[in-house]
Order: sequence, then C-alpha cells, then structure tokens
Amino acid sequence: MASQGRRKFDREFKIETVRLITERGMSLAQVSRDLDIHENVLRKWRNQYAEDVHHAFPGKGRLKPEEEELRRLKRELADVKEERDILKKALAIFSKHPK
Repeated sequence: MASQGRRKFDREFKIETVRLITERGMSLAQVSRDLDIHENVLRKWRNQYAEDVHHAFPGKGRLKPEEEELRRLKRELADVKEERDILKKALAIFSKHPK
C-alpha cells in the first residue's frame, strides 16, 4: 500500500480553517471530520493563530519579524566580534618592539 505522504496547506487555508472553529462556532471534531485533518493538527493551528494573529503560519523558511530581527542581530554581533578579534591580534603584532 503506497502512502500519500505529508499534505501541505497554505496560510490562507489554515486561517480559514481556524476561523471555522473560532468565529463560526463549529466544533473541532466536526471540522476535523469534514476536512479529514487530525484534531491535533487543528488544535495546533488554533493555538498558533491565537498566539499571533497577524504573523501566524509564516511558511516554510520564513520567520516572524521579531525572529528575523533577532537572527540579523546575532549575525551582526558575530561579525563585530570577529572584527574585534582581528584588530586585537593586529595590535599585538604591531605593538611588539623590534630588538
């Protein structure tokens, strides 16, 4: 028996599905049966949507703006530390007095 593999759902589908539960008052079990999606998946989507309505379901490889800023700042800090270490070594080399 061949497996279907993992199904992928786009952001709009997830949002509309969560709205069926939250705004239209449909039960989680009913939506699960109607769409053939496991209840745990729907529960996870609902929780993600409740945490951050505007940035829920950013997509594969995309980060929320706060996470992107944090990643950028960490990368910048690593670059600055590397530059500092290079300058320290250069200072040590040039500050030696020739004999």
